[in-house]
Amino acid sequence: EKEALFLESLAIALAAHNSQGLVLVQVERLAATGSLHPRQVKIPGILVDCVVVSRPENHWQTFAQVYNPGYAHEIVVPTATLQPMVMDERKIIARRAAMELTPKCVVNLGVGVPEGVAHIANEEGLLESLTLTAEPGVIGGIPASQPNFGAAINVAALIDQPSQFDFYDGGGLDLAFLAFAQTDQEGNVNVSKFGRKVAGAGGFINISQNAQKVVFMGTFTNGLKIGVPGGRLQICREGDCRKFLSHVEHMTFSGDYAKIRKQEVLYITERCVFTLTQHGLELTEIAPGIDVERDILAQMDFRPLISEKLRLMDERIFRDSLMGLSLKTARL
Repeated sequence: EKEALFLESLAIALAAHNSQGLVLVQVERLAATGSLHPRQVKIPGILVDCVVVSRPENHWQTFAQVYNPGYAHEIVVPTATLQPMVMDERKIIARRAAMELTPKCVVNLGVGVPEGVAHIANEEGLLESLTLTAEPGVIGGIPASQPNFGAAINVAALIDQPSQFDFYDGGGLDLAFLAFAQTDQEGNVNVSKFGRKVAGAGGFINISQNAQKVVFMGTFTNGLKIGVPGGRLQICREGDCRKFLSHVEHMTFSGDYAKIRKQEVLYITERCVFTLTQHGLELTEIAPGIDVERDILAQMDFRPLISEKLRLMDERIFRDSLMGLSLKTARL
């Protein structure tokens, strides 16, 4: 009743039961046998070995909230009450990414910076013309940001996570917005391993390699500080960790495979945009106020291709006012 997601609970219970394992189910309360409506039963009793009645403090709805009726889909949340994003590097990146949205597109939003695309779509009044999804199983509405990622408000449908990945793996996504931690001259992306720390790929490979188009989003360097005086981007402090490397430490997304599929791939940062070509990364856009040599090339371990039609990013991205974005004019 109060859960935000179905996730893969049934699949896990089936796998454990059929492998002679134990299935333990955590619940808020007990109900008499036969008193629940069958449509509310997600894990049949024949699969369950033990039921644990949880203390309230151990049964939170998300990592950050004990209970939100919007995440339980009990109410429709007025989208006008949602706070707009503050003008910073994350909003700049999300605004540029939102310009890739098209009418009736089905979209996946990854964790981190890509979450901002949902907020921009709401601010600009675009939500009615597209469908946002997140990998845990939400379809439509507005996916939540960290630390509530996975939950969503005002969803059109809620399915289990394995079914969502069946949809993703089958090429159902028109567009995926995903974060990147490292990328290289061949367009490869790493989000899964850094030194001895193994974060894992999660659903990143399934989503990124099967979407019709993928947009990677992230700051140009890690730990930077920016300003936008007069609508021009200023790097007040450069980050201390480069992200554009000669070779990624671990390959979570293959640029070569994307080329074989002829997949459209963009890499959007606060200061510039790259496109994946058959010959590697190509610089196609720069922010107003940015010097190509000082702010871009000097901060990379390789020299990318530079488009003969190199242009400025849309100046509306860097102003506090609404962009006036519409899906008819969304793509540049």
